[in-house]
Amino acid sequence: MDKNGNQAVLADPAALQIVEFPHDGVKAYFTTAHATESTMHDVFDRVSAEMAARDARIAFQYLFGGRQFHPKAVSAIKQLDWPLTLLHGDACSGSTVTGTQFIALSGAELQPVMDGGRKVGNWYDTTDARYCLLGDIRADDLALGREAQARAVFEKMEALLGQAGMEFADIARTWIYLNNLLEWYDEFNEVRTRFFRERGVFEKMVPASTGIGAGSAAGEEMVAALLAVKPKHGGVKVFAVPSPLQCPALDYKSSFARAVEIDQPGSRLLLISGTASIEPGGKTVHLGDTGKQIELTMQVVHKILESRGMDWGDTSRAIAYFKDITEAPLLEKYCLDHHLPELPVAISHADVCRHDLLFEIELDAVKAG
Repeated sequence: MDKNGNQAVLADPAALQIVEFPHDGVKAYFTTAHATESTMHDVFDRVSAEMAARDARIAFQYLFGGRQFHPKAVSAIKQLDWPLTLLHGDACSGSTVTGTQFIALSGAELQPVMDGGRKVGNWYDTTDARYCLLGDIRADDLALGREAQARAVFEKMEALLGQAGMEFADIARTWIYLNNLLEWYDEFNEVRTRFFRERGVFEKMVPASTGIGAGSAAGEEMVAALLAVKPKHGGVKVFAVPSPLQCPALDYKSSFARAVEIDQPGSRLLLISGTASIEPGGKTVHLGDTGKQIELTMQVVHKILESRGMDWGDTSRAIAYFKDITEAPLLEKYCLDHHLPELPVAISHADVCRHDLLFEIELDAVKAG
């Protein structure tokens, strides 16, 4: 609480924010935590202990900070049995760690997905659907140029899904991180659109996505993650959700949906793509004013939530990306001023997909029924 009794957007820096999402006998646990170089060991140990107490296995992790911290992060985990995607934002000096997020699962028999000798995720079955969550996907040949690496990553995503008996068109959401994104985002979009067209994605459903300027531990040109869902019957629906306040991203040749919802008996998961200060015609607005860009972005996200009968309190995880990390307190100010509940949001220092965008947020929300 602040001095006026309002609840803050961010939790106590020492706290773990854990949101539980039950679906068809399985429970997913979304954990968000502040972390620094000096607290990584403690944070990782606490998350592992909390998940063990819930009989849950960690399946996925993001760490936000300089790539120099990758060896320390790996050594801080007693038994690394999941993909650890470290993101060194293009705008980041690399000298700090800002936070981490985990996804863990209980009640499911996790089947590994392997990229050679490297585990990149798991798939699992429920009565209603098959799910696959993969991370830290990258090209094998880092001598390839940017566009060739991007193509190789999409091809690898498809091949890895094949291990789970799934197809590329089963993808509900992607996370795309491009090294020096602002130098080649248009070219990347051409590669993605061509691949989607070849695989018939536009005839089915374009996935939700985040596209951010960030390098990985080894400095690959592109690193990716994905969530895929394959329904087993008509009672499970996976569908794109429009943004009431923005045009489709396809209108300006960026191949992603504003949001995707996964409806299954007893629960709903809404995946909101990376969202920024873009007006209905597709142009950036509030140039040079991060506070105003945050305000519009949060309005856009809230309208998507409301359109699906959800609100801020249903948030399971979020990542806020800042071009200038010193402006991160502006998000907390917005949430305090608008009386938002405490949000499980990780902060990342990274470039957004346009030179004039200063802030972006992605957000997932869950609801029973």
